[in-house]
Amino acid sequence: MSDEKKPKKPSRQQVFTLLVEIGRKTGDGLPAKATGAALMCFASGIDEAEAVRETVAILKQADTAPLDVTGYGTLAEREAEGHEIDEEERALMQRALEENSVIVAQVTPFFD
Repeated sequence: MSDEKKPKKPSRQQVFTLLVEIGRKTGDGLPAKATGAALMCFASGIDEAEAVRETVAILKQADTAPLDVTGYGTLAEREAEGHEIDEEERALMQRALEENSVIVAQVTPFFD
């Protein structure tokens, strides 16, 4: 056996922008009169399906009730569609990639 370390393969992880709608659940942390919320998330994954699965799993662990997920693609895909992406958003995307994590960037509660 050789003690030489194999060169690390470049990561295939990408960051996807996801909009997750959540319903109400005890302990969800939403305002009392809210009927649910929309969460803008940046999630890393090899593909969008993996990013969605990981995001839903983490949100369930956080006592929320994910109802629907809409994917907006990777940074490159969003730029190709003409989306304006500010530096703060880019920094959060980079953090999600580096930490191989899901970052909830914005929470918008829904009210009747």
